[in-house]
Amino acid sequence: MPAAGTSTKSDERRRAIMAAAVDCFAQKGFYGTTTHEIAEWAGVSQPYLYRLYPNKEALFAAVVDHVSVVMTDTLVAHAPASGGAGPEPEEALGAARDAYAALVADRSILRFLMHANCAAGEPLVGQAVRRCYAKQVATVRQLLGDDDAVRHWFGAGMLDNVVAVLGLADIDEPWAHVLIAR
Repeated sequence: MPAAGTSTKSDERRRAIMAAAVDCFAQKGFYGTTTHEIAEWAGVSQPYLYRLYPNKEALFAAVVDHVSVVMTDTLVAHAPASGGAGPEPEEALGAARDAYAALVADRSILRFLMHANCAAGEPLVGQAVRRCYAKQVATVRQLLGDDDAVRHWFGAGMLDNVVAVLGLADIDEPWAHVLIAR
């Protein structure tokens, strides 16, 4: 018999809470989202939510950690196979950007990450956001090889965020074409 709180049903509820929290926080941010909305979206009671997370800040920080793992797993899974010497820097950077673009094609992830940066003034959230960035820097350094490449990837990623959140791929304007070009 599984230990209390480790059943398949509990795991399913936790996954549902994470998915609901990403979606809710992506829509209204940390400050505009209530735990009642998240519990309702996840199909659990608010008291159950509070048994898992003592407050909204702890829940938000847990969601940042969850999204950080998803980002890392996505980048690693899409890394070019190294044939001994490793991929060319441009190939590795392109693969990392493509993986990130595929991840944030789900606008909920992208918007959640933007809201996480905005809520980093909250102590637990700030710690989680910094852990997320530290993990992404380490992952990207492992994939791309050096600090200059890491800075280039983060800079390109910020531009990719703007392109994605504004839907510039669907805008036929000269200024949008400038930002979309890789």
